This record gives sequence, C-alpha cells and structure tokens, in this order.
Amino acid sequence: QVQLVESGGGLVQTGGSLRLSCAASGRTFTTYAMGWFRQAPGKEREFVTGISLSGGNTVYEDSVKGRFTISRDNAKNTLYLQMNSLKPEDTAVYYCAATTARVIPHGPRWYDYWGQGTQVTVSS
Repeated sequence: QVQLVESGGGLVQTGGSLRLSCAASGRTFTTYAMGWFRQAPGKEREFVTGISLSGGNTVYEDSVKGRFTISRDNAKNTLYLQMNSLKPEDTAVYYCAATTARVIPHGPRWYDYWGQGTQVTVSS
C-alpha cells in the first residue's frame, strides 16, 4: 500500500513555471517506478513522464520534452515535476502514480497507486 499526495498546482500565465510535488507514504518508495499523468476536460488521462526506481531512467511524452523535468528524492519519499514554458494546452489535472512494472509503462492501467490530483491552469 502506497499513499500519494500531490501539491504545487495553480494558475499561471503562458510561459510560466510550476513545480509539482508528490509525497509518498506507506511502502518503501524505492519499490516503485513513478509516473505523472494529466487529464484535461473531455480527454482521456494521458502519460506525461515517468522515472525508474533509482531515478536513472526517465521518459517523456513528446509534447513536454525540453520543458518538463521529472525527478525523485528517495530519501524524502517525494516525486517532482518541474514544468517550464507552460502552454494553455498543458492545462489539466495532474496525477502522480506508482507502478511495480520493470519498465516505465505509459498506460494508466499499469499503475497501482494514484494521488488525488492537482489542478494546473495555464492562461492564454
């Protein structure tokens, strides 16, 4: 059992930045690879980025490459998402999730635990 709580969302202007955090509790944080997902109104939940257990491997959805950075601090049991150069199309509820998969999966179905989500709104 892993409990995940996101924070750091808010309202920003186009081109602005936000740093999301996901605090984990329960089982050892390093047991899981982690991912960030987002869901915009009228759209399905989509994979944004993921990171391996040690943080050595990362993967990004094409639209956020060069703008978003995922990282983890296992000592603090915390996952981060640094979002720069934000665009209106980044507006969504952002979720962190944990998976026991050996490779970072892109499908939400493969993640075992989810946070409650945090709203990111980018004004145009």
